[in-house]
Amino acid sequence: MKKIFLLFLIFLSGCATYQTKVAPARQFLQEKNCSQALQQLEPLANKADGDQLVYLMDYGSALQICEDPKKSTEIFLKAEQLSEQNDYHSASRVTGATLLNEEMIQYKGDTFEKLFLNVSLAINFIQQGQTDSALVEVRKMNQKFVKLSGEEKKPYELNSFSKYLSALIWELDKKYDDACIDYKDAYNLDPKYRQVALDLMRSCYRAGRTSDFEKFAQQIGATADEKSWAQKKKSPEIIFIFLQGWGPRKVPRDSISARLQPVYSQTQKIQVSVGDEKHISSAVYNVSDAAIRTLENDYSSLVARRVGSRVAKEVVADQLRQKDSALGAAAWLLMVASERADLRQWSTLPETIHVLRIPVKAGEYNLKIEGLGYNNAVTEEFAESVLNIKSGEQKIKIIRSVK
Repeated sequence: MKKIFLLFLIFLSGCATYQTKVAPARQFLQEKNCSQALQQLEPLANKADGDQLVYLMDYGSALQICEDPKKSTEIFLKAEQLSEQNDYHSASRVTGATLLNEEMIQYKGDTFEKLFLNVSLAINFIQQGQTDSALVEVRKMNQKFVKLSGEEKKPYELNSFSKYLSALIWELDKKYDDACIDYKDAYNLDPKYRQVALDLMRSCYRAGRTSDFEKFAQQIGATADEKSWAQKKKSPEIIFIFLQGWGPRKVPRDSISARLQPVYSQTQKIQVSVGDEKHISSAVYNVSDAAIRTLENDYSSLVARRVGSRVAKEVVADQLRQKDSALGAAAWLLMVASERADLRQWSTLPETIHVLRIPVKAGEYNLKIEGLGYNNAVTEEFAESVLNIKSGEQKIKIIRSVK
């Protein structure tokens, strides 16, 4: 009984701390107070305990939001290494998870989170102009996807965006044939995003695949303006990758499991003004939907673990009852009362990912960037950006909104 009581004390001191610890940091990020947000998260991410991975992921995202891609990359690489380690759990944590609660065990990351680590790294590398390193991350992501889907036969939803990212990287390297192939894969996996179809048309046209160009132009009902845009010469271009909003947040589904619930965001897209022209971003991937679906696919395995846990509780309580009926009854009540959903998660993911591509002439541009809501009303203003772009150059700018 003493051991169980000690485990329960550990549970009380450790459970429910994740959401309470990261909530202030998320609030500071919404208020654009990066210094306070990072001060909140850094010591948590540096603490080598069973929750380190989840704090590393949140800290890496916070650094990305605060426009420090170099440090963000360092943290995400550390998080990925930790997520890929062979499962090791201390005996006390395993016992605590079995007899008390899933939050007692070392956090290894949800399936979707492990895949999205490579997305975040690729985006950071793209922002720093390191396309080769970005492509390595995309390949690692695809390898994980093949392994996971092959082992567990589940429809992981991230693969369409990994194909889109690799296509964009090939395009930045002016390898249009490779870009055409990967854009085609991305579109076939998830054909609802028009921006993906337009990027596909243009890369195929530049690769000399005119039959593919005509096929997809007809398939999506491309307008004359859209076809003309896809057939433009290789003019300079400003490409915005917009990470919109907050991803879904874990809430209790029942006493033993969690579900992901969408989080409302005021800003739904960005509008970029270049001179008198205004351009609005388009979605290419829904992170929130994919994360929710992936966790749902993992639900049955969690239930199986908790059913086994309930059986273990029964065994322990029965053994104690044989020595002391009151002690056995108290232990049973204690263990059952401790049950609760594990709400640890990577809580700083975006809701959706948008892309905005603006063809320009060589020169210097003052860019006015605004967030827009559902009714296209301005919801926030971002710092004005000055870009100098050369002939034939493509420049990437990453924008994140958490409002």
